[in-house]
Amino acid sequence: MSNIKPLYDRVVIKRMEEEKLSAGGIVIPDSATEKPIKGEVVAVGTGKVFDNGQLRPTQVKVGDKVLFGKYSGTEVKLDGVEYLVVKEDDLFAVLG
Repeated sequence: MSNIKPLYDRVVIKRMEEEKLSAGGIVIPDSATEKPIKGEVVAVGTGKVFDNGQLRPTQVKVGDKVLFGKYSGTEVKLDGVEYLVVKEDDLFAVLG
């Protein structure tokens, strides 16, 4: 991965590939699939700074598998790989 260090409460995610087969075994073409809403955290910022100057550290860590909103964040392409930069508040859950 490129050297990327998100600022504050931002998180960099690499999307996980979605299943290409339907439950009935039908192959789904790329043009018919939606972008995945699951991904792996590849970089995290230091945390959220509140108005009073206190820092709340980021709750996720590199390697966590997370769920995020379908329209969350900003897509960036670095060294030919697509990443998503989102605010930590846009993450819904950490997958176990």
